[in-house]
Amino acid sequence: MFLKNAWYVAAWSSEITHELRQIRVLGKKICIYRTQGGEVVALEDACPHRKLPLSKGRIKGDDVECGYHGLTFDCAGQCVSAPGKGRIPSSAKVHSYPVHEKYELVWIWMGNPAMADASEIFEIEHYDDPDWGINRGAAMEIKCNYLYMTDNLLDPTHVAWVHQSSFAQDATKDAPLSVTKKDDGIIVHRWMMDVEPAPFYKKVVEFEGNCDRLQHYEVRYPSHALIKAVFTPAGTGGPEGPLHDKTFIMDSYNFMTPTSETETRYYWFQLRNIRPDDAELSEMMSEDVRHAFEEDLAVLEEVQVGMDEKESPHIDLSIDGGQLRFRRQLEAMIAEEAMVDAKMEG
Repeated sequence: MFLKNAWYVAAWSSEITHELRQIRVLGKKICIYRTQGGEVVALEDACPHRKLPLSKGRIKGDDVECGYHGLTFDCAGQCVSAPGKGRIPSSAKVHSYPVHEKYELVWIWMGNPAMADASEIFEIEHYDDPDWGINRGAAMEIKCNYLYMTDNLLDPTHVAWVHQSSFAQDATKDAPLSVTKKDDGIIVHRWMMDVEPAPFYKKVVEFEGNCDRLQHYEVRYPSHALIKAVFTPAGTGGPEGPLHDKTFIMDSYNFMTPTSETETRYYWFQLRNIRPDDAELSEMMSEDVRHAFEEDLAVLEEVQVGMDEKESPHIDLSIDGGQLRFRRQLEAMIAEEAMVDAKMEG
């Protein structure tokens, strides 16, 4: 179900403190905390003695003490203290997961630690650019498989029905889609020319009248997305358009962390090229985007139930081309990873 050799978001940086906390990533329970020096530690959340979660224990300096019999583990997962007078068993250790902080997020590597390269973390353009504003919200817990979410984020057409009060406009129903395959993911995109701005964007664009609009939906393996919205005065857009100096750009970053086969934790924020210091605009955009995501959530959770309980096969449409290509490639990557793991274990 999951690609292990990849970086996933474990938490917002602000969520991790010196207190022990349990999170779940790819179905694994993980004990996560900060050392006294501020470094993030992520350990398998099960004492090897009787499997009590370490997150139910205590912090001892920078080490973790099991709450059952006091076995104590350092940041690398090695047991450094055990009850009784005998030697500490060589198997008294827990797995330690590589972690890295970037963009105020804690990223975790669930596969082979030797392959963890922080330079491969999703690159975010303009993150620290003072000319770009940012808005964000709390992570959302969604009761659906993460692939239904990647489907949704490769589907510009759904906004015409799901987001009628925010992102929708008539052109989003039938304007043709282009699909581009890249080494690291799939892009579904289209320009819609000389159309009325959608309700959400009409409140923020800094020009009057119709626009040329780009929908750029990009999902990278295994489950990270960039949704780029471009609104420029009619006649200045398109693939070769000069783009007006009043062009509005919003880059929406979306990170889906599978917590189980039917649950996903969703992290998101937007960067915009206007009014970077306008706190009121940031608050309004965060609230409006959160509302739009809640519309997605309601649909996706019902899709999970419907697909689990289906009594007849589901169908695919021509608009599903990007989603299907993404799933096929990710499935091949997961299968290849499993084959390599099997050879190593053999």
